[in-house]
Amino acid sequence: MTIAVTGATGHLGRHTIDALRERGVAPGDLVAVVRDATKAADLAATGIQVRVADYADAAALRAAFDGVDKLLLISGSEVGQRLAQHTNIIDAAGAAGVGFIAYTSLLGVPVTPLALGDDHRATEKLLVESGIAHALLRNGWYWENYDAAVSTARATGALFGAAGTGRIAGAARRDYADAAAVVLTTDGQAGAVYELAGDEHLTSADIAQILSAIVGAPVTYRDLPEADYAAVLEKAGVPAPFAEILADSDAGIAAGALDSTSTDLRRLIGRSSTPAAQVLGA
Repeated sequence: MTIAVTGATGHLGRHTIDALRERGVAPGDLVAVVRDATKAADLAATGIQVRVADYADAAALRAAFDGVDKLLLISGSEVGQRLAQHTNIIDAAGAAGVGFIAYTSLLGVPVTPLALGDDHRATEKLLVESGIAHALLRNGWYWENYDAAVSTARATGALFGAAGTGRIAGAARRDYADAAAVVLTTDGQAGAVYELAGDEHLTSADIAQILSAIVGAPVTYRDLPEADYAAVLEKAGVPAPFAEILADSDAGIAAGALDSTSTDLRRLIGRSSTPAAQVLGA
């Protein structure tokens, strides 16, 4: 059984490969699909098959999936290009005879107001139309999304956002990776849909309190209108299209889009999700 992971040198990809190894998958049965082989030299050194294929390169993807039985499709991160890239991957997987795809979608995607949801909904539809057996891993928010907020909090004494009093059922990337590894190494996953949410339900004010403990000084949550928050992000160096996505996501948080009572994540990984304080404190 050969398992491939796209975006294998990214944070989630590397965590998933580690989780698969811990679940007993031999290095020779793993395929790391990467854009830059030099960034995967450590993976190759362990015996993992490293294959180079950009999400935009249909021919390279087809070659990368040769002999692959199961595939973890980690969603792309390039705003405006993801759907075309996901189409390339699914088409290439079908042409290569991949038997199963697990896809990292978005929590509550059928009804989410987040702009991020558009590409995920369309990709889920592509998977259905492809006829390939698949499972949907609808990941919630990563606590690591607030890593940059630590330095900002230390410098300004504030956490900026547009999330109001909305709660976030977040988890660590490693939690989601562990869930993906379980799905990829367990039979009977075709057609499964997992709403993956963490056990904590934190407001942005709660996160500000966690940051206070980390930086050793008071940190206040400063709630802004969505457009103003996007402007703050742009001023901090975030490209405008991505700043708009992040601000839109915060507005979605305010509406409850990233909170959930689902216990799918805990059931898959067999433990509670990693606390935000532990993730950000690291």
